[in-house]
Amino acid sequence: MAQKLVIVLSRGLDDERSSVAWSIANAGLASGFEVLVFFVASGADWLRKGAADMPHLNAADPPIGEFMSNFVANGGTLQVCPPCAKVRGYTEEDLIDGVIWAGAPAMLEWVKDGAEILSF
Repeated sequence: MAQKLVIVLSRGLDDERSSVAWSIANAGLASGFEVLVFFVASGADWLRKGAADMPHLNAADPPIGEFMSNFVANGGTLQVCPPCAKVRGYTEEDLIDGVIWAGAPAMLEWVKDGAEILSF
């Protein structure tokens, strides 16, 4: 069984720390981890269709949309906190394909399974 990593992303479209979170998430997959990115607060904005097409928060990193595409293509898991999405007016149809609409209990199942947690 692969080692697990949960990244809690609460930073939005204008915060460079989001780029760091995506970089670590992709590096985790490349290093053999099973990785979940759990979106809370303004982090939920990343999952809105088209939102990741423009931000490029760190010139040394790929665009966020590329980070996200690579993450999903390589088997990463995306979960969004339903209340965090709803307070922004998002429905499941507003979000990119593959997002799991699940709250903290689903994320905490990963923790019960021994996942390490990083928060951005």
